[in-house]
Amino acid sequence: MGFIDPSIAVVASFCFLGVMLYKRVNLGITLNATALFLALLSLEWHEIPNVIFKTTADLLTISVVLATFGIMLLSQLYKETGVINRLSESLSRIIKNSKVVLSVLPAVIGFLPVAGGALMSAPLVDSEAEKLKLEPEKKAYVNLWFRHTIFPVYPISQLLITTAALTEIAIFSIILRQIPVVIVMIAVGYIVGFWKVSNVKNRINSNVKSEPNSDLHDFFTAFSPILATIVVVICLGLVGLDLSKNGFDVLIATFVGLAVLIMISKLSLQVFAKPFKNWGIYGVALAAYGAFLLRNTMVAAGISDLLKAFVTNGSVDIVLLLTVVPGILGFLTGSPLAGVSISVSILAGIMTFSPETAALIYMSAYLGYVVAPTHLCFTFTADYFKCSLGKVYKYVVPSFLITFMTALLIYFLV
Repeated sequence: MGFIDPSIAVVASFCFLGVMLYKRVNLGITLNATALFLALLSLEWHEIPNVIFKTTADLLTISVVLATFGIMLLSQLYKETGVINRLSESLSRIIKNSKVVLSVLPAVIGFLPVAGGALMSAPLVDSEAEKLKLEPEKKAYVNLWFRHTIFPVYPISQLLITTAALTEIAIFSIILRQIPVVIVMIAVGYIVGFWKVSNVKNRINSNVKSEPNSDLHDFFTAFSPILATIVVVICLGLVGLDLSKNGFDVLIATFVGLAVLIMISKLSLQVFAKPFKNWGIYGVALAAYGAFLLRNTMVAAGISDLLKAFVTNGSVDIVLLLTVVPGILGFLTGSPLAGVSISVSILAGIMTFSPETAALIYMSAYLGYVVAPTHLCFTFTADYFKCSLGKVYKYVVPSFLITFMTALLIYFLV
């Protein structure tokens, strides 16, 4: 039995979480501190070490934390070696249609899951968008929206890995349900971003000779670490060794991708060591651990039992819990990981997760985060293109509504 009523404990913990997020404390520290604060309020002293040990010794937790660390290392090394620049430059030479370039470039840069990463694609988008004479808010919208089309089906996305691990649903079962949503996201982004915009062919600078075979070679070479990672994840999922159950498929694939990047970039020890000096790479891994610790703490404290009575007697519709809770949390925290991990922790005791429910939780938290003013990519992009968030919302809100309705339709119909 805890020291205080579980309902009071959870309210106090969420207030603590809100203060930490408002103060912009690192998400890894925030999730772990919230889990420990909740444990102190709701568990007996002797139970707390047991929850921490259970979380730390769990194979799934270990593999997800290490995979998250590896993915962040891969993204940082992509940037430090300049391979990401080779990838985007070769792609812009291959594709001659400016609208397609603007749709693809932010998504390609989106393969790097770094906070505020839209700032990396902004200069490329700016230069290409000038050919179409797009106004600043349209440039900001295109950069923001298309960067975030890739993650719901990107098998080494930290959010997707964590969602699959917390709900105990295979990654590709979630991805399959999200493919139609991503297709709609892309279509909506293209229509809203380029409505009544005249097409202009991408003119290559006359001083720069473009050889199709060379450009393709450059692109596939630069893309090979990401491609190798995705292929290994798929192959390990097909061999039937249940590696995905403990998260080993993504862990192994991530380090294969790192090995390929090291080979193609002829990485020096000095460049390889540079990301390890950056706190961010550890903070993201700590956030993955915190997600599991918070879930296990909520289960041990019996927090989910508070909602069970409301759901079973019909007072609260389950679809509202699957959408509103993660959506609001993603919006308020500016973090889809916080939205998913807290929502799953709350719902774990009252339902058995399925691909349908896992995908709906994911998309709700993710879309809430994409349109949040606390979302770094959003604020950085608006600042870069010197336009107000309000002007960008004119395009973002209808795009959000159409995409969210698609996610709901997939949940009910498929």
